[in-house]
Amino acid sequence: MKIYQGNEIRNVAVAGHARSGKTTLIAALLHAAKMTSVQGKVSDGSAVTAYDEEDQARGTTMQNAVAIAEWQGVKINLVDTPGFHTFSHEARAAMLPVEAALVLVNAQCGVEAVTERVWTWAAEANLPRIVVLNQMDSPRAGGGHGLAALMEDLHERWGRTCAPVQLPITGPEGFHGVVDLVTMQAFFYQPGGNGSGRIGEVPNHMLTAARTAHEALVELVAEGKDELLEEFFEQGTIPEQHLITALHEAIREDRIFPVLFASGETNVATDHLLDFIKVYAPAATERASMAVMTASPETSAETGAAQSTVMQTVGASASSQSGNGGSQDSDEGYGMRLGNGRTLDKIDTGVLLRRVADSEPVAIYVYKTMSDPFTGRISFFKVVSGVVKTDSIVENYTRNGQERLSHLSVMQGRKAIEVVELHAGDLGAVAKLRDTFTGDTLGQKGSEIRVETEPRPEPSMTYAIEPKTRADEDKLAAALHKIMEEDQLVRFFRDPETHEFLVAGSGQQHIEAIVSRLKRRYHTEVTLKAPKVPYRETIRTKSEAQGRHKKQSGGHGQFGDCKIRLEPLARGAGFEFGNEIFGGSIPRQYVPAVEKGIIETALRGYLAGFPVVDFKATVYDGSYHEVDSNELSFKVAGRLAFRKAMEQAKPCLLEPIMKVDVEAPEEFAGALMGDLNGRRGRVQGMQARGRNAVIAAEVPMAEMLTYGVTLTSLTQGRGSFHMELKHYDIVPQPVAEKILATAKRPVEAEEE
Repeated sequence: MKIYQGNEIRNVAVAGHARSGKTTLIAALLHAAKMTSVQGKVSDGSAVTAYDEEDQARGTTMQNAVAIAEWQGVKINLVDTPGFHTFSHEARAAMLPVEAALVLVNAQCGVEAVTERVWTWAAEANLPRIVVLNQMDSPRAGGGHGLAALMEDLHERWGRTCAPVQLPITGPEGFHGVVDLVTMQAFFYQPGGNGSGRIGEVPNHMLTAARTAHEALVELVAEGKDELLEEFFEQGTIPEQHLITALHEAIREDRIFPVLFASGETNVATDHLLDFIKVYAPAATERASMAVMTASPETSAETGAAQSTVMQTVGASASSQSGNGGSQDSDEGYGMRLGNGRTLDKIDTGVLLRRVADSEPVAIYVYKTMSDPFTGRISFFKVVSGVVKTDSIVENYTRNGQERLSHLSVMQGRKAIEVVELHAGDLGAVAKLRDTFTGDTLGQKGSEIRVETEPRPEPSMTYAIEPKTRADEDKLAAALHKIMEEDQLVRFFRDPETHEFLVAGSGQQHIEAIVSRLKRRYHTEVTLKAPKVPYRETIRTKSEAQGRHKKQSGGHGQFGDCKIRLEPLARGAGFEFGNEIFGGSIPRQYVPAVEKGIIETALRGYLAGFPVVDFKATVYDGSYHEVDSNELSFKVAGRLAFRKAMEQAKPCLLEPIMKVDVEAPEEFAGALMGDLNGRRGRVQGMQARGRNAVIAAEVPMAEMLTYGVTLTSLTQGRGSFHMELKHYDIVPQPVAEKILATAKRPVEAEEE
């Protein structure tokens, strides 16, 4: 493969809701660019970016994948992203290494839940967005109401700056072409062909609509640029060459979000889409200088909260090819804004500016890791700066080690294509790095930096996982470790209380996919089950009891006698021990043994085997035998006294109460609050966040174990939630009776 300079590279994330046709469109683009001899299909697993066995089995993308299209002297790196809400965290991660987002909208359905999410994430990353209305071949395009309904949907959600730069050409044969509103030419296609269009005149019946749309586009491009407005008012239009340059700048500066039309399934208008990406999408070197952190621990400690991300970029000087044959000198790279109109006026100590240029020191950022059963670990990276050469040795700034970049490659789906070097801004991959993982920054020794990423969302669902056989148990930890290298949202740990192995993910489908991957790839079978709720027990009133342990079996016997008092404490207070012995009724050295006996018995529970908490135990009297008393005897006496005291202390169950934040479109707020109330929850309040409502509530953990599935159903996949432990509270009696009916009361031996 040819080696490309940074101004010849376009990095684009292809994002959108599930079933919007992202993988199919990429397959069509690759075929149109003659990267594949036959157009791949998702249905038979031949699509380049649908190589994962789990993706093929489920018919949906679950992890990011990279493909390359070489088009008219430009290299286009396409990052295919998941569209199913459970896996959308991968789409957010894909915003890091790219300079633009291709936001696909299903022409049959309009803007959907995940489409809105990826739009927001791209906006947070200051990425230019190109809207593609895909599946235009469907008779249901526009929901049956045509182009006007589609554009109205886009304008309602994202504003009037969503401007069509094409018009679709339809007829009895269906969608078969587009009108370019910049050049005012028509491109005609053979549906099901190779994606190559034939240039012709705009159809007569579309001339009026095309001229009106062209004038609207010219007017929108001219807004905000005084020199363009002057030219527009003087001439009534903008010359084509000036319009191309101005539109490129407007897209780069997020002043216009162009809308295009395509059909990946029938390969219509795909070569024109490639042309558009080449000419109008920002080149890799048009990215502004990246704000990165110095890698030294001292500086990091000083800066504290000065956490800049690779998506937050500041100031730049870039000279790049505009894509139309003209060269532009710009004092600002796109991304100069830090989001929401903010600019960076002063750089805090510890923040460096690293230009995306070959002349800068070598630095690469690992944005994805893939475990291949044959090749091993493959690290996908972005060249932040410098020129990376194969077999070069770099420092891992994150982990303080060295790595050799053997067999430098670019990825075409699963296939690795070896290259000798990669320039600043390009995307590449390297296999078998010893100690490098997703999120690490590597580069030239002496020029240490650290690219900070946006924090990944926390898992929202946890299941207990149980190996089916001893052999599966032996393989489980290693297999899950490899899966966790690929997917940083996965968590695997052992609950110290219930002693269960737990696996956490973004939802039920995510965890089921993990289990399936364990079986397919690592031949490890497990059983999923709901995790145990970590209940507690406590007391509600004061009580006193005596514990007397006496045992004689020849020779020295065992004797311990103590009297204790139990008192309830405030929630969260834990355990306290008091000593009110006076007069030597129990020798000082035996008092800790009484405390130990109480603690051990409290941990085993009284009602249902859950730890007893939030109480104070005080030993205030007792007796001993000069010969037969010892620590073991008083520990057993403490156990006996505790169990007798619990009988009179009105024991009860406590359950964990979670602080829950649910975010969803406002129209679902009523149904969500009703559902939370039905789960014994207490809604604390609601506030607006854009078009969404954020509901704060306190809900018992036992009622939230499968909440993710219900939330998806209630919000059509447009809701998300986060929860964390708030406190423990008493379980209502009817619920407690059901728990106690299925629990086993602890049985404790009286002697050791």
